[in-house]
Amino acid sequence: MIPPRPAGTAPRAIDRRVFLLGLILPAVVGRLHAEPAAPLPDKQPDALLALVAAARSQIGVTRIYDPAYVTLTYPGGDVAAERGVCTDVIIRAYRKAFNCDLQRLVHEDMAKAFQAYPTTWSRRRPDRNIDHRRVRNLQTFFTRRKASLPVSTLAADYRPGELVSQMLPGNLPHIVIVSDQHRADGVPLVIHNIGQGTREEDYLFGSPITGHYRFLP
Repeated sequence: MIPPRPAGTAPRAIDRRVFLLGLILPAVVGRLHAEPAAPLPDKQPDALLALVAAARSQIGVTRIYDPAYVTLTYPGGDVAAERGVCTDVIIRAYRKAFNCDLQRLVHEDMAKAFQAYPTTWSRRRPDRNIDHRRVRNLQTFFTRRKASLPVSTLAADYRPGELVSQMLPGNLPHIVIVSDQHRADGVPLVIHNIGQGTREEDYLFGSPITGHYRFLP
């Protein structure tokens, strides 16, 4: 509460600023912490749930984490179903849910705009066997497709079927699919392969989040 000023004195500028801040700040804070996320347009929720189901179907099938380089057929190439890495969960889910081949899409985009992609691996040309299986390349592809969403620390900002990239200890990029299942406090589970095959686990905020995407082909 602002104290009354003595009679005959001019109002102080700082009083006015404090008064205005007292009106504005509660509204701003309320918007930051209480405003619900915007509804998804049209049929996006159903499509995103199909992606979740496609990811969940890999549980018990993909039981091994194996980052080995493998020569793949093209398009539609895949490593053996019982093994893979975090990106393979994403690739297989998009193929099953939407008949969308990220191997082909990433390769074609890299062939057109190779310089837009990370140069971490010192390659001079696209490699359709491995490019789509690298988290940083998927991040670049989704960003170029305008599928990026804000990164947030609020659980309510993450919807089923969205993708979240993370940085694991040792600067290891990781990517997950947000599940439609939640903890008791509302934090979504994720479907991923972080070392022991495809699993549905509580790991949305388990490592720093580096990206947030909603990609519907």
